[in-house]
Amino acid sequence: MRSEPIDPPEISWIRVAPKYVTVRLIGWSVSALFSLAILSIPLILLLTGVWPGFPAWLAWLLAGGALVLQLWIGLLIPRQVRAIGYAERDEDLLIRQGIFFQRLMVVPYGRMQYVDVAVGPLERAFKLASVKLHTASPQTNASIPGLPAEEAARLREQLSARGQARLAGL
Repeated sequence: MRSEPIDPPEISWIRVAPKYVTVRLIGWSVSALFSLAILSIPLILLLTGVWPGFPAWLAWLLAGGALVLQLWIGLLIPRQVRAIGYAERDEDLLIRQGIFFQRLMVVPYGRMQYVDVAVGPLERAFKLASVKLHTASPQTNASIPGLPAEEAARLREQLSARGQARLAGL
Protein backbone atom coordinates (compact mmCIF):
# COMPACT_ATOMS: atom_id res chain seq x y z
CA MET A 1 0.00 0.00 0.00
CA ARG A 2 1.39 3.35 -1.03
CA SER A 3 2.28 5.81 1.70
CA GLU A 4 0.25 9.02 1.72
CA PRO A 5 0.90 12.36 3.44
CA ILE A 6 -1.75 11.61 6.08
CA ASP A 7 -0.10 8.32 7.09
CA PRO A 8 1.89 8.12 10.33
CA PRO A 9 5.54 7.20 9.78
CA GLU A 10 6.55 3.55 9.54
CA ILE A 11 3.08 1.98 9.55
CA SER A 12 2.57 -1.39 7.92
CA TRP A 13 -0.97 -1.37 6.49
CA ILE A 14 -3.05 -4.52 6.19
CA ARG A 15 -5.27 -4.48 3.12
CA VAL A 16 -8.75 -5.87 2.78
CA ALA A 17 -9.35 -9.05 0.74
CA PRO A 18 -9.05 -8.68 -3.04
CA LYS A 19 -12.38 -10.54 -3.35
CA TYR A 20 -14.03 -7.43 -1.91
CA VAL A 21 -13.61 -5.78 -5.34
CA THR A 22 -15.95 -8.42 -6.80
CA VAL A 23 -18.49 -7.86 -4.02
CA ARG A 24 -18.45 -4.10 -4.62
CA LEU A 25 -18.67 -4.55 -8.40
CA ILE A 26 -21.71 -6.82 -8.08
CA GLY A 27 -23.45 -4.31 -5.82
CA TRP A 28 -22.50 -1.48 -8.17
CA SER A 29 -23.80 -3.33 -11.24
CA VAL A 30 -27.21 -3.89 -9.64
CA SER A 31 -27.55 -0.23 -8.64
CA ALA A 32 -26.15 0.94 -12.01
CA LEU A 33 -28.66 -1.14 -13.96
CA PHE A 34 -31.50 0.14 -11.81
CA SER A 35 -30.52 3.81 -12.14
CA LEU A 36 -29.89 3.47 -15.89
CA ALA A 37 -33.28 1.82 -16.35
CA ILE A 38 -35.06 4.59 -14.44
CA LEU A 39 -33.21 7.46 -16.13
CA SER A 40 -33.65 5.93 -19.60
CA ILE A 41 -37.44 5.82 -19.34
CA PRO A 42 -37.93 9.28 -20.92
CA LEU A 43 -35.65 8.32 -23.83
CA ILE A 44 -37.45 5.03 -24.40
CA LEU A 45 -40.85 6.74 -24.28
CA LEU A 46 -39.61 9.43 -26.67
CA LEU A 47 -38.14 6.94 -29.18
CA THR A 48 -41.26 4.74 -29.15
CA GLY A 49 -43.50 7.75 -29.72
CA VAL A 50 -45.40 7.42 -26.45
CA TRP A 51 -44.09 10.77 -25.15
CA PRO A 52 -43.29 12.84 -28.26
CA GLY A 53 -43.40 16.17 -26.43
CA PHE A 54 -40.47 15.40 -24.14
CA PRO A 55 -37.31 17.35 -25.11
CA ALA A 56 -34.98 14.98 -26.97
CA TRP A 57 -31.83 16.68 -25.69
CA LEU A 58 -32.95 16.17 -22.09
CA ALA A 59 -33.86 12.51 -22.65
CA TRP A 60 -30.44 11.80 -24.20
CA LEU A 61 -28.68 13.84 -21.50
CA LEU A 62 -30.36 11.88 -18.70
CA ALA A 63 -29.55 8.48 -20.20
CA GLY A 64 -26.05 9.42 -21.37
CA GLY A 65 -25.14 11.24 -18.17
CA ALA A 66 -26.28 8.30 -16.07
CA LEU A 67 -24.24 5.92 -18.21
CA VAL A 68 -21.06 8.03 -17.99
CA LEU A 69 -21.45 8.53 -14.24
CA GLN A 70 -22.02 4.83 -13.58
CA LEU A 71 -19.04 3.83 -15.72
CA TRP A 72 -16.84 6.29 -13.83
CA ILE A 73 -17.99 4.87 -10.49
CA GLY A 74 -17.37 1.32 -11.73
CA LEU A 75 -13.85 2.20 -12.82
CA LEU A 76 -13.05 3.71 -9.41
CA ILE A 77 -14.18 0.73 -7.33
CA PRO A 78 -10.97 -1.38 -7.64
CA ARG A 79 -8.84 1.61 -6.65
CA GLN A 80 -11.16 2.47 -3.75
CA VAL A 81 -10.87 -1.06 -2.38
CA ARG A 82 -7.07 -0.96 -2.66
CA ALA A 83 -7.09 2.26 -0.61
CA ILE A 84 -8.79 0.61 2.38
CA GLY A 85 -6.43 -0.59 5.07
CA TYR A 86 -5.93 -0.91 8.80
CA ALA A 87 -3.06 -1.20 11.24
CA GLU A 88 -2.97 -2.33 14.84
CA ARG A 89 -0.69 -0.40 17.14
CA ASP A 90 -0.07 -0.81 20.87
CA GLU A 91 -2.62 1.81 21.97
CA ASP A 92 -4.96 2.26 19.02
CA LEU A 93 -6.28 1.01 15.70
CA LEU A 94 -5.70 2.98 12.52
CA ILE A 95 -8.17 2.78 9.63
CA ARG A 96 -7.54 4.47 6.31
CA GLN A 97 -9.62 4.83 3.18
CA GLY A 98 -10.24 7.11 0.24
CA ILE A 99 -8.63 8.11 -3.03
CA PHE A 100 -9.46 11.74 -3.63
CA PHE A 101 -10.75 12.48 -0.14
CA GLN A 102 -8.49 10.46 2.09
CA ARG A 103 -9.42 9.67 5.66
CA LEU A 104 -7.30 8.31 8.48
CA MET A 105 -9.18 7.35 11.62
CA VAL A 106 -7.42 6.59 14.89
CA VAL A 107 -9.54 4.67 17.41
CA PRO A 108 -7.96 4.24 20.87
CA TYR A 109 -8.63 0.79 22.30
CA GLY A 110 -9.81 2.31 25.61
CA ARG A 111 -12.59 4.23 23.82
CA MET A 112 -14.17 1.21 22.16
CA GLN A 113 -17.47 0.15 23.68
CA TYR A 114 -18.08 -2.87 21.50
CA VAL A 115 -16.93 -4.45 18.26
CA ASP A 116 -19.47 -5.71 15.75
CA VAL A 117 -18.94 -8.18 12.90
CA ALA A 118 -21.51 -7.92 10.10
CA VAL A 119 -21.98 -10.26 7.14
CA GLY A 120 -24.47 -9.72 4.33
CA PRO A 121 -25.60 -12.38 1.86
CA LEU A 122 -23.18 -11.31 -0.86
CA GLU A 123 -20.28 -11.08 1.60
CA ARG A 124 -21.19 -14.49 3.01
CA ALA A 125 -21.00 -16.01 -0.48
CA PHE A 126 -17.42 -14.72 -0.79
CA LYS A 127 -16.52 -15.59 2.85
CA LEU A 128 -16.01 -11.93 3.78
CA ALA A 129 -17.18 -9.82 6.73
CA SER A 130 -17.08 -6.25 8.00
CA VAL A 131 -15.83 -5.17 11.41
CA LYS A 132 -17.54 -2.13 12.95
CA LEU A 133 -16.17 -0.31 15.98
CA HIS A 134 -18.56 1.50 18.29
CA THR A 135 -17.40 4.22 20.67
CA ALA A 136 -19.23 6.69 22.91
CA SER A 137 -19.10 9.24 20.11
CA PRO A 138 -21.96 8.91 17.61
CA GLN A 139 -19.77 10.57 14.95
CA THR A 140 -17.33 7.67 15.00
CA ASN A 141 -18.05 5.58 11.94
CA ALA A 142 -15.14 3.21 12.11
CA SER A 143 -15.56 0.13 10.00
CA ILE A 144 -13.32 -2.17 8.03
CA PRO A 145 -15.22 -3.86 5.18
CA GLY A 146 -14.10 -6.79 3.07
CA LEU A 147 -12.10 -8.79 5.60
CA PRO A 148 -11.84 -12.56 5.31
CA ALA A 149 -14.32 -14.02 7.82
CA GLU A 150 -11.54 -15.64 9.90
CA GLU A 151 -9.61 -12.36 10.07
CA ALA A 152 -12.77 -10.48 11.08
CA ALA A 153 -13.40 -12.92 13.94
CA ARG A 154 -9.76 -12.70 15.05
CA LEU A 155 -9.81 -8.90 14.88
CA ARG A 156 -13.07 -8.74 16.87
CA GLU A 157 -11.59 -10.87 19.65
CA GLN A 158 -8.27 -8.99 19.60
CA LEU A 159 -9.91 -5.56 19.70
CA SER A 160 -12.37 -6.60 22.41
CA ALA A 161 -9.55 -7.94 24.57
CA ARG A 162 -7.43 -4.83 24.08
CA GLY A 163 -10.41 -2.59 24.76
CA GLN A 164 -11.20 -4.43 28.00
CA ALA A 165 -7.57 -4.22 29.12
CA ARG A 166 -7.39 -0.45 28.44
CA LEU A 167 -10.82 0.14 30.01
CA ALA A 168 -9.83 -1.76 33.17
CA GLY A 169 -6.80 0.51 33.51
CA LEU A 170 -8.93 3.69 33.78
